Amino acid sequence: MAVADQQLAQSWQGLGALPEMDDQQFARWVDLLERRTGMAMPSERKSFLVTSVGLRMREIGFDDFDAYYRHLVSGVAGNLEWAALVDRLTVHETRFFRDPCAVAYVVDQVLPRLVAAGSRELNLWSVGCATGEEVYTLAMAVADAVSTYPEPPHFGVTGTDISLHALSVGRHGTYARRRMHDIPQDKREAYCEELPGGNRFRVTGALRRRVGFAQMNVLDAPRAPSLRMDVIYCQNLLIYFDQERRRAIVDGLARHLRPEGTLVLGAGELVRGPPEGLVRAREAGDVLAFRRPVQ
Repeated sequence: MAVADQQLAQSWQGLGALPEMDDQQFARWVDLLERRTGMAMPSERKSFLVTSVGLRMREIGFDDFDAYYRHLVSGVAGNLEWAALVDRLTVHETRFFRDPCAVAYVVDQVLPRLVAAGSRELNLWSVGCATGEEVYTLAMAVADAVSTYPEPPHFGVTGTDISLHALSVGRHGTYARRRMHDIPQDKREAYCEELPGGNRFRVTGALRRRVGFAQMNVLDAPRAPSLRMDVIYCQNLLIYFDQERRRAIVDGLARHLRPEGTLVLGAGELVRGPPEGLVRAREAGDVLAFRRPVQ
C-alpha cells in the first residue's frame, strides 16, 4: 500500500464503514477525474479513490457517492468543492533537492549557455510544484550560481500546480524543520531561517521575492499564452498520466520555451522521441532534458 493510501486509511478510522462503490460508479468517477485533470486512475487504485472521495464527502455531509457526484458537476458550489476534492486526489509528496543531478545540470550547463548567448533575464518554471520545495530548490541553486558571474542576470522561478492548498504552502515558504535536512548546509545558512519553537523554518524573504506561484492545470498549457521560459522543470508529474496524455503535455510545455531553452523531465517519464520542436540535450548525461535549438 502506498504511503498516501495508508494515511487515508488511518484517517478513515472512527468515521464508520466505507460506502460501497460499484464498478459503474468507479468508472464514472475515473472519467470525471480524467476529463478534468488528465490523471489516470487504474483499477488497482480504486481503494485510494473510494477513501479519498469518501472522506471528503462525509466532511461536508454526503453519505452517497452519486449524490456527491451530482453536487460536484452542478453550479458554482460544485466548482468550489471540486477544488477541495482535487487536493485529496493529487499527491503532494516532494522534497528539497529531490534530484541533485538535474539541478546541477541546470546550473552548471544550462545557465552558462544562456548567459553566454546574451540572456540578462532568466525565467524558470516548476510544473506541478506541489508545496513549493522544488521551486525553492531551483531558486537557491540559481541564486548561488549567478552570484559568481561578473554581471549577474536577473532571475525568477514560477511554480504552478492544480492544488490551491499546496500553492498556499509554497507562497508562505514555511516547512517542518526535518525537511531542512535535504538542503545542503551552505544553502541552509544562506536561505533558511529557523522559527521560534525550533520545529519549523522559513525560506528567507529575499529568496521568496524571486519566486511566484499560480494555479494551472497542466492540461491547459497548450492553450496558455506564450510564457517565454528559459528552463521548464517538470519531474515526477507525468507518471500520473497515460502515454498519449504525456505526449500532449510535453508538447504543450515545449511551446513555451525560448530558443536555447531547456525542458527537464524525470527519468523514464517520456518513452517516445523528443517533444515537438526540441532536440535531446546529449550533454545532460543521465538527466532527461530537451533543448529548443536556435533556428
